[in-house]
Amino acid sequence: MPFVELDTNLPAGRVPAGLEKRLCAATAAILGKPEERVNVTVRPGLAMAVSGSAEPCAQLLVSSIGVVGTAEDNRGHSSRFFEFLTKELALGQDRIIIRFFPLEPWQIGKKGTVMTFL
Repeated sequence: MPFVELDTNLPAGRVPAGLEKRLCAATAAILGKPEERVNVTVRPGLAMAVSGSAEPCAQLLVSSIGVVGTAEDNRGHSSRFFEFLTKELALGQDRIIIRFFPLEPWQIGKKGTVMTFL
């Protein structure tokens, strides 16, 4: 069950319409998870700085069970997420940061329990 959060200082009007759906589909393809299990949040218009600069930028947080736990996995994921984000947001790679967080099933609550028991 991947969780993807895209924070950006781009104003909402500069974030392409439908980005959350395309990011959901891209995440499913990149991480090899079913799209119906992917959760995406897009937050535009934030006060942000990357590398000390408040020029247009974005930060992507990717959390998931079992697929973001190694440097080798994340190198491949990073390449594909950067390809998607640079195209969609018209930002250079130096203006985007990605953070990966591996999760355990007991860290995700759903249907009144945790994923361990579902």
